[in-house]
Amino acid sequence: MPQLKVIQPSEPPTRAGPPAGSPSSRAAVGSRWKPWATRLYRLAVIVAIVWLVHDLRSAVQRRNGIPIKVEEVRPFLNAAASLERDDSPRSGQYVLDAAGSRVGYALRTSPVTDKITGYVGPTDTLVVLDPQWKVVGLRIRSSQDTKEHVGDVANDEYFMTYWNGKSWDEVAKISPKEMRVEGTSGASLTSLAIAEGLHLRFKKASAEMSTAPQVPSLSWDNATPASVWQTGTAAIASIHWRWDDLGLVLVILVSLAFAFTPLKSVPWARRVFQVVLIGYFGLMNGQILAQSLLSGWMASAIPWRVAPGLILLAAAALVIPWATRRQVYCSHICPHGAAQELAGRLSKTKLHLPKSLDRSLRWLPALLIVAVLFVTMLGLPFELAGIEPFDAYLIKTAGVATIAVAIAGLIAAVFVPMAYCKYGCPTGMVLNFVRSHGKADHFGRRDLAAGLMVLFVVGVYIKHDQIDLAIRGEPPVFKQPSTNIKGMEKT
Repeated sequence: MPQLKVIQPSEPPTRAGPPAGSPSSRAAVGSRWKPWATRLYRLAVIVAIVWLVHDLRSAVQRRNGIPIKVEEVRPFLNAAASLERDDSPRSGQYVLDAAGSRVGYALRTSPVTDKITGYVGPTDTLVVLDPQWKVVGLRIRSSQDTKEHVGDVANDEYFMTYWNGKSWDEVAKISPKEMRVEGTSGASLTSLAIAEGLHLRFKKASAEMSTAPQVPSLSWDNATPASVWQTGTAAIASIHWRWDDLGLVLVILVSLAFAFTPLKSVPWARRVFQVVLIGYFGLMNGQILAQSLLSGWMASAIPWRVAPGLILLAAAALVIPWATRRQVYCSHICPHGAAQELAGRLSKTKLHLPKSLDRSLRWLPALLIVAVLFVTMLGLPFELAGIEPFDAYLIKTAGVATIAVAIAGLIAAVFVPMAYCKYGCPTGMVLNFVRSHGKADHFGRRDLAAGLMVLFVVGVYIKHDQIDLAIRGEPPVFKQPSTNIKGMEKT
């Protein structure tokens, strides 16, 4: 019987890739890196603009500090006639009567507290003490926070007199959290920032006057596991977590579920969540991302101590679309976006704008961003909240302009789907700019426009004083008056 021979199937020939170093090989490597290069470029644009704005405003703030005037102190100390500079670490001024006797002490929280921000920016607070070093009164001197919030705090007698009668050491040693300081209703971030600022101002001065050994500041030169742990735990302990922050975290978690799970395909669940976004997140919580908010953060600092939930929201809105291509905030969190989507269901009749008009209107958000940067860098007295609809959800403090923008946007959304998002939202444009599109990412017109925007910011940064002089008609540097301030005697 003939022996059967097993024939092994031959392996299919392997396709050899292009040889290393060949033009096609270099093109393949380049195609893999192009999307990442584009994403890194966009991140660099954001970082460059933020750094330039922040550095400029910090420099202007440092040189334009307005000294305390005796007229500010007199409502708290009737005998106040003049002020005498104190060169000790307290860095305040003794209050003198007509005979030259010391009848009290006055200090301002700025510039020590310029990095402590409320909803938008820092607040400079006047503190007046009696001869026994007990607080007799506070007054808000200036603030970069929203006018409505500052006004609410200034009119809150309970908050503004909370520290009256407390000694220097009490204010320095006991944190607002330990004091159980209650923020002003409707302006909690502004009021808590003022409270944190008072504590830091007194604590820093006391530490510099004390001869006791201090815990060294954390740096790469002296960092040890113990110092890292101590600094980290102290920072965490100083964070004010409120119910609003916890509610915001819950909103973020639910929105992530909609963005990354099949839940987004369940219509009724999405409708219910949209109602929650409008009712709770918009009308009750009110911590919505906006240009007025981001502008204040750029100019001053991020309020991570008093608004941890808001910081997490901003981080999620920026980082997640940059890293995952999912637009979490605009698609699943923004209450005005939810309101527009629901408004669009009211009419089946839709308008289709001509292409030329559509292309023209899409440049409006970019122009608004340029305006925001200009106003922020020059410190112009313009209420940025009025260019967007988000403050309209804060019904008690909403201005006419923001309400008008909100209503107009909702009416337009009935006939043009998501009209405000497409043609009017500068915040949405920023978030969409950083969004990754995976392998489809490439350098386009928006990237060129962003580069030109960086050049614009650099120009304002360099020519700030000349522009400021042309607009205001006066030198930007504050000239310190010599009246009512005696000598420089050391005490």
